[in-house]
Amino acid sequence: MASKRSGAVPVVAAWVVCAVLAGGCGGSAGEESSGAARSTGAQAEFPVTVRAANGSVRVPHVPRRVVSLSPTATETLFAIGADRQVVAVDDQSNYPQEAPRTDISPSQPNLESIARYRPDLVVVSDTSPADLAGGLQKLGVTVLSEPSAQKLDDAYDQIGDLGLATGHREEAERVVERMRSRMERLFAAAPPGSGLSVYHELQPDLYAASSRTFIGGVYERLGLRNVADAAARKAGSDYPQLSSEYLVSADPDLIVLADTKCCHQSAATVRRRAGWGEIAAVRNGDVLAVDTDLAARWGPRLPQFVAQVVADLRQVRADGR
Repeated sequence: MASKRSGAVPVVAAWVVCAVLAGGCGGSAGEESSGAARSTGAQAEFPVTVRAANGSVRVPHVPRRVVSLSPTATETLFAIGADRQVVAVDDQSNYPQEAPRTDISPSQPNLESIARYRPDLVVVSDTSPADLAGGLQKLGVTVLSEPSAQKLDDAYDQIGDLGLATGHREEAERVVERMRSRMERLFAAAPPGSGLSVYHELQPDLYAASSRTFIGGVYERLGLRNVADAAARKAGSDYPQLSSEYLVSADPDLIVLADTKCCHQSAATVRRRAGWGEIAAVRNGDVLAVDTDLAARWGPRLPQFVAQVVADLRQVRADGR
């Protein structure tokens, strides 16, 4: 972490004293008290116990000051109606626009920066340091760990976890039902994928997602063969680095570019790569440049990404392939 835990304790102690003795202290926007009367829209069902990645987490009361250090969790919190409880999110949480974005890094968070928001619940992912949860818990903060989903059921479970933890269980159940229903409709509506192959690009240096990843599992549900699988088995990595020669030989029918934001990749940049004009997807115009966030997150907006892939697959089939 960027700061020592000993430096954060006085900060937390100060806001505890303010809250108990004075009903809240004045200060910057990040230090303003929400107050006991703040309306959260949450249901009074507390205490509750949430079975998260960091074990059975007891949430003693309705959280009124939630900090999210996971872009997927941020999107989920807003989708389930917990937005009025969210006081700060990490610097990668760029959706929705109204999320209270800060300069806190989810991978290198500063404990004092988090404590400044006086959270009663912090949601972390597996991008955060392993000792962060322990540091927050020593300061009396409830921590919920929701790591990267490995399969769709994990994504649905995490939405339920956040609903239970924030007092929005029923809203979360409705979000899951809508998401699950739309995903199943998309899988059913996809054209037969037998024989079609996909390459999912994470970076222009040709790191790819294999079938053993979350997004790879989505492609499997669409009936697609993942050209990165052989390389993944050989490398012993779910995210193998491929070569141009490998990809030209694999000749994928569909290329999905998930490196549009970081690296400005597009169908045009792919066409300029040496030898790639021989790949079926490039030759036939089936290079799908997607919103990196949609492709990398496993929250309520996932169906938008799948809908784009399904639409492109229909075009592939319409062209007789």
